[in-house]
Amino acid sequence: MALGTESIWLRRHAGAAPPRLRLLCLPHAGGSAGFFHDWGHAFGDDVEVLAARYPGRQERIAEEPCGSVEELADALADELTPLLDTPLAVFGHSMGASVGYELALRLKARHQAAPALLMVSCRKPPHLLTPRTAALADDTALMAEVRRLGGTDAALLADPDLRELVLPAIRADFAAVARYTARPGIALDCPVAGYLGADDPDITADDMAGWAGLAPKGFALTVLPGGHFYPVDRRDALVADIRARLAWQW
Repeated sequence: MALGTESIWLRRHAGAAPPRLRLLCLPHAGGSAGFFHDWGHAFGDDVEVLAARYPGRQERIAEEPCGSVEELADALADELTPLLDTPLAVFGHSMGASVGYELALRLKARHQAAPALLMVSCRKPPHLLTPRTAALADDTALMAEVRRLGGTDAALLADPDLRELVLPAIRADFAAVARYTARPGIALDCPVAGYLGADDPDITADDMAGWAGLAPKGFALTVLPGGHFYPVDRRDALVADIRARLAWQW
């Protein structure tokens, strides 16, 4: 992707001036760039927000979803290559945290350009993963799991027409998450910040603290009120915390 051109993989919220840094936002399983629609200019004029556009939803609804977390990370690493002239921070929620971890490894290996900061939300580190597969039994089980976790995707499933559109991407993403099984963690060449909803049904603060073992350059955990989709209910508190980190990080 050349600078100044539209990217099929990245929705860019550019400011008036060249950015001091870029923030890449990676959605959860079944999620889309729209999950971060109101983050675009929330971090100041000198922060360019990039929201990942996964295939199989929104503008890319006609495309086949990616089959694995690694495939998403590979594609994004290629797409980000011309943007690495500026420090990059990464925020990934749920599945997006695993995508962010794999992306960080690829940027370092291919470009010697580790993210300046990786922020992981509501997701165990790779060496502690215990993927859930029960939701893949059939569509009824899958929809029940989405509703259990809450968030905007659950509301979409209530409409039969919308359900037909969004369910294939949700199914593919949940399968990709299930295939992303535990593996030895590789230490990251960047600090890591963890975020968690205090009432998340599946992830605990101790789980999130496991990221510290992969973050020799520093780890901090922030726990906010709410469940798995606390970024929706506690949007302002989360954005304020990230804004503060980005302000002093560079």
